[in-house]
Amino acid sequence: MDESQITRYLERLGAARPAEPDVRSLRALQLAHLRAVPFENLSIHLGEPITLEPGALFDKIVNRRRGGFCYELNGLFAELLAALGYRVTLLAARVFHGTTPGPLFDHLALRVDLDGPWLVDVGFGDFADEPLRLDERAEQKDGGGVFRIVPAPGDHGDLDVLHKGDQGYRLTMRPYELRDFVPTCWWQATSPQSHFTRSTVCSMRTAHGRTTISGAKLIRTEHGERTEHVLDEDGLRSAYLDHFGVALDRIPAAPGSRVSSR
Repeated sequence: MDESQITRYLERLGAARPAEPDVRSLRALQLAHLRAVPFENLSIHLGEPITLEPGALFDKIVNRRRGGFCYELNGLFAELLAALGYRVTLLAARVFHGTTPGPLFDHLALRVDLDGPWLVDVGFGDFADEPLRLDERAEQKDGGGVFRIVPAPGDHGDLDVLHKGDQGYRLTMRPYELRDFVPTCWWQATSPQSHFTRSTVCSMRTAHGRTTISGAKLIRTEHGERTEHVLDEDGLRSAYLDHFGVALDRIPAAPGSRVSSR
């Protein structure tokens, strides 16, 4: 990532360039990312290809001001952090479905080594606002809730990440490269068994909560109070633009989903 791209990416986030790659700046960058770039799977339902190549990711997220899912968001954020001088490792995770972890490469998260190892994640939707200490076993609290990172069962060195008492995902500590996630990214984007192909979602952290479009429903949480509204196509198009800065010429529709015509 060259200097021009760094500048444009930081402008996309509304973030200042860190004076040095430290924890305080890392916290600010993660929160800025969560509040500027939505977690979304719209490309899947618009028939757009998903390419895990840094240039394509930069074009989508920065130039076209879109979002993405974990492989895209954390993949490009890793490029930015590395360009800013952070030591970044890509980690694979298994997302829990109930009490059962999914397959490896189900999720991409980041490890950043500073004074110790930190978990950085801007691609898991409703998650931590700030980096979490990977070597801390007590509760860690921030605006996103209460988290714990504990050793997974067995003697494999994996770590379970818990959010509000529920199992989120299981991290493996082995380093990977972005291309290692390509097969599972393809499966997530194409398989009828993937939850990403079953419904549309666009969600972003706000100063006081979260805003989400799920199917035809606009869901807003402010200061702990939740409201829901079903929108027609014009309302959805406006909501994508007003809440996420995403300009669409047509509305993505998941299989079996229906958009209200009221």
